[in-house]
Amino acid sequence: MRISVIIPTYNEAENIGNAVRHLLSIRNSSGAEVIISDGGSTDNTLAIAEAEGATVTLSTIKGRAGQMNHGASLAHGDILHFVHADTRPPVNSAAIVSAALASGADHGSFRTRFDSDRFMLKVNAFFTRFDLPYFRGGDQSIWVTRDLFVRAGGYKTEMLIMEEYDLLARLRKIGTFHLSDQGTLISARKYDHISWLRVQLANMKVVRMYRRGASQEEIVRTYGIMLNYRPNAS
Repeated sequence: MRISVIIPTYNEAENIGNAVRHLLSIRNSSGAEVIISDGGSTDNTLAIAEAEGATVTLSTIKGRAGQMNHGASLAHGDILHFVHADTRPPVNSAAIVSAALASGADHGSFRTRFDSDRFMLKVNAFFTRFDLPYFRGGDQSIWVTRDLFVRAGGYKTEMLIMEEYDLLARLRKIGTFHLSDQGTLISARKYDHISWLRVQLANMKVVRMYRRGASQEEIVRTYGIMLNYRPNAS
């Protein structure tokens, strides 16, 4: 088993060095690679990542979905692990994936741990132990066999938001999902800028809009108005 870790980036110089070091430090015995698929950063994201040992590439398509597909197209591993620049999967994630594969799973994710002691974030993290779509997201990181990823059609590059929610839904229709009892460490930086309540209301709103078939442009516009937060790697 070889794992290819794929990180979509856009101006992540503050986080990418630590991310690459963490991911390369937990590589399994058969080796792992870290691929940075960048959306046109104007800071030192690529230089820092390359200096830390990652493979860096400028995606032909900007936006998280297109960047992750681009990274996957360059990957050598039989397992693709999609990770955000400000998250840290468990140190034994390779062993978790290996055990999940042995049990018959072909894709999976982790629970949530936040790098904050705020009570409400602990509440959020608690609910991620339940295997329900609303409690799954790209922040927790998603791993999938290359074969299943290809059969599912990869990420939909036309999606501007909810692309990981959409991929998981399609993977689960044709594959076997594994939810780890361990958590990915997730940055609370969004909550440092925006209140917990506003983030929850915005998340619930965009999930409802997605389920009723709203356009990507409408969902992104609504999310931006509600949160006034940085773009999704684009």
